[in-house]
Amino acid sequence: NSHLLAYPVPNLLSYDPAYAYELAVIIEEGIRRMYKEQENVFYYITVMNETYKMPPPPDNIEDLKEGILKGMYLFSKSAKRKANHRAQLFGSGAILNEVIKAAEILEKPHGVAVDVWSITSYKGLQNDAADVERWNMMHPKETPRLPYVTSCVADAPGVFVAASDYVKALPDAISSWFPRPLFSLGTDGFGRSGSRAELRDFFEVDARHITLATLYALSREGEISSDEVRRAMQKMEMDPEKPNPIYL
Repeated sequence: NSHLLAYPVPNLLSYDPAYAYELAVIIEEGIRRMYKEQENVFYYITVMNETYKMPPPPDNIEDLKEGILKGMYLFSKSAKRKANHRAQLFGSGAILNEVIKAAEILEKPHGVAVDVWSITSYKGLQNDAADVERWNMMHPKETPRLPYVTSCVADAPGVFVAASDYVKALPDAISSWFPRPLFSLGTDGFGRSGSRAELRDFFEVDARHITLATLYALSREGEISSDEVRRAMQKMEMDPEKPNPIYL
């Protein structure tokens, strides 16, 4: 819940980057703001000790810097142009890798076109959206401004699913600025010890549960049948009677 605890501190900027190039952009900006500009801000950045391959900076890294710093950017866009079903998946930090795995599962066996987004700062997105809402309220005769998160997803097709290593309240905090419901996955519950795979399965934030959440969201929209969701659970060997981790 540490990123949630960052919310009440006005001059604290919190980030949860997934890859080295995201981290580099954030640190460079932090040095500029704190040391060069002498701004009264400080940073909280979570980087996991998990070992995984770091992708090289994208060719369009200069275009992505604004999104990395504001809190989100489009990491990958589906190549499936004629898919019957679409989904937008959001991941932050190390869980972004699980989101990418889920996207592969959804695209191949299930035929769902998936766009993947990297969320680098839920607090940044929430603060921006709340600030825009306040400005709109204070200037009722002016053309309403659009929160950054809304500008990113306003025209994004399909269902929305977010997975986080932190509590569900983080993605839920920005859900009101989405055009359709956001289904959130997080690690709500008591702290536990175990392997990463065991913990992600326990807290239901691994690729299988992200896949399930996406299929469930599609069924809730009437795009696929509940039978397809049930068959997917059986294929992924998931127990529907598994206790809710928040109570264990």
